Amino acid sequence: MGALAKALEGLLVVSLEQAVAAPLASLKLAQAGARVIKIERAEGDFARGYDAVVHGESAYFVWLNRGKQSVALDIKQPADAALLAAMIARADVFIQNLAPDAARRAGFGSAELRARHPRLITCDISGYGERGPGRDMKVYDFLIQCETGLASITGGIDAPGRVGVSVADIACGMNAHAAILEALLARARTGEGAGLAVSLFDGIADWMAVPLLHHDYAGRAPQRAGLHHATIAPYGAYPVAGGRQIVLAIQNEREWQRFCADVLGEPGLAADPRFSDNSARVRNRGALDAAIHAALGSLDEAQASTLLTKAGIAWAHFNHVADLSAHPQLRRVLVETPSGVVSMPAAPVERHGLVLEEGAVPSIDQHGDAIRAEFGR
Repeated sequence: MGALAKALEGLLVVSLEQAVAAPLASLKLAQAGARVIKIERAEGDFARGYDAVVHGESAYFVWLNRGKQSVALDIKQPADAALLAAMIARADVFIQNLAPDAARRAGFGSAELRARHPRLITCDISGYGERGPGRDMKVYDFLIQCETGLASITGGIDAPGRVGVSVADIACGMNAHAAILEALLARARTGEGAGLAVSLFDGIADWMAVPLLHHDYAGRAPQRAGLHHATIAPYGAYPVAGGRQIVLAIQNEREWQRFCADVLGEPGLAADPRFSDNSARVRNRGALDAAIHAALGSLDEAQASTLLTKAGIAWAHFNHVADLSAHPQLRRVLVETPSGVVSMPAAPVERHGLVLEEGAVPSIDQHGDAIRAEFGR
């Protein structure tokens, strides 16, 4: 592969990690060519036990731990603590997402590490960050979805719900990855490392900026809208003949006028005072949806999608996971795991002219002997 595909080749990342957030950050670094040594307990990262659906392996673990080396350590034991210290002494990046203060109590606090190793970049991942009343709380993804109010605006009209993937963990891992890359760029100019702190709460609070601004400045947060956008209309799922739903999105008044004329067959609807701009359409969503249902309900999905395409209106199928599995746009890669080859979604960034080769998913302590020989001297 060319240099672009391995932008981080030659860098060493030591990650004392578990679950989702930190493993996602280190995965992205491994995919860019960094050597990632994953530190696990003797029983392994507890995400290995979340399920056993992928040839007996956990779906979460297979997703997040490609291309890493695994070594099992008990850092409360002097020999293993010394081995971890030796690895960190050579590392460019140290990531940890243990329980609050656990790394510091074990002798691996980020400030102390950077004092000994000024070029080191440390990244501490936590639930609520380093300050505030939640600092010492134990946290998982859904708890943060609830704590930040995300669950209150998610779900159907009648009941809140959890976002169906671990968005708090994912947001945190993505933020950590971006911050580490920024710190590496800064170090290339200054020669100095950096101390980074990233939390699940802050990541989702950032994503909640629009609902929060509605609350703070309009006096009312957007309400749950099910398969519709809370503040843009029409933007959502509508039933068509045959029992399917089609999802459409209107983003501006030109599209609204074309939608009325070319899809609904009612050009005059665009000038109706109830629907003359987005704010009016949101206020009168019930009447708006009734008009759209009446027009689309007589069309099957193919007919509706043809009209929407010709009118230049954005639309999508309302798919299930089975539909994603067979989707013509889904790019897949084959990944080696301890229990067999797995087909899974490819990395979301394509590098033109280059093929990103995915590393294998390690078994517990698969690289322990080699790492002890390398760093144990």
